[in-house]
Amino acid sequence: MITYIIRRTLYMLPLLIVVSLLSFAIIQLMPGDYLTRSRLNPDITQETFDRLAERYGLTKPFIVRWWTWLVGIITRGDFGLSFETKRPVYFTLFQGNRLWWTLLVSLSTLIMTWLLAIPIGIYSATHQYKVSDHVLTFFGFLGLSIPNFFFALVILWMLVALIKVRRFGLGVSGLFDNRYVSAPWSLAKFGNLLWHLWPAWVVIGTSAMAGLIRLMRGSLLDTLSLQYVQTARAKGLNERVVVYKHAVRNAINPLVSILGLQLPNLVAGSLIVARVMNLPTVERAFFASLQAQDEYVIMGGLLFFSLFLLIGNLIADILLAWVDPRIRYT
Repeated sequence: MITYIIRRTLYMLPLLIVVSLLSFAIIQLMPGDYLTRSRLNPDITQETFDRLAERYGLTKPFIVRWWTWLVGIITRGDFGLSFETKRPVYFTLFQGNRLWWTLLVSLSTLIMTWLLAIPIGIYSATHQYKVSDHVLTFFGFLGLSIPNFFFALVILWMLVALIKVRRFGLGVSGLFDNRYVSAPWSLAKFGNLLWHLWPAWVVIGTSAMAGLIRLMRGSLLDTLSLQYVQTARAKGLNERVVVYKHAVRNAINPLVSILGLQLPNLVAGSLIVARVMNLPTVERAFFASLQAQDEYVIMGGLLFFSLFLLIGNLIADILLAWVDPRIRYT
């Protein structure tokens, strides 16, 4: 098992290098660059513009800039400087507690999604074609079809209307009300954090949960029709034992295999939501860098999200190897 984990971990290094090269090349396809806005300023002369382009290294071929950037990461852990803030990329993306808030929002949403989706999928499969199954299927389609940014606006509108009517004195954006931002941790501050987190859980996790419910339902229905399940029933085993001990254990394998895609999907889903709900996460800083075409910050963000994907795949591989020992030898 240890050899399997080490081998899977080593696979991540060349993948990150390839992803960084492809990402850097794709960024060059964007129209213009960071200095494009400067061209619209009549007070900036061509000499000044050329000097700025030389300072930022925009006159060099992209492959040279990429290699210099990669060598800086490998040798010094330097991800470059932000064109916009003139500060290191790491500080621009992760200043304050952005990294921890990103991990909190993403991981808590993932846990909430799985804890709800798996039981609902099992219930829907064991009550196939009943009214409850049709209702859950309908809400599953609804969750997949509603865009995250629109759902976020609806939730915010409902919360604003509720607070305005009942005058609770609570905010609806960010992670804390103003009076708790700088306050020490207490039970009241934790409760305020939960009040601001649950809309993000609902908005970001709805689409992922709907997909997991449908996948769990379909996988369990396929497993329940297999011969070994029919044999277990013929032996007189309790239906709950047949479903949970024999069928669910094998039906859950496809869900574990897509766990690696869940983390980056949650990050991608929270990109616009972080902007709408004013969440102090890495996605919000990354969105601002995209608008400013801040090249090295964009690259740092893409590398961070790629690492998120690879870590998710690694966790999925380890869980699959734990569930099915045969996978360790592939």
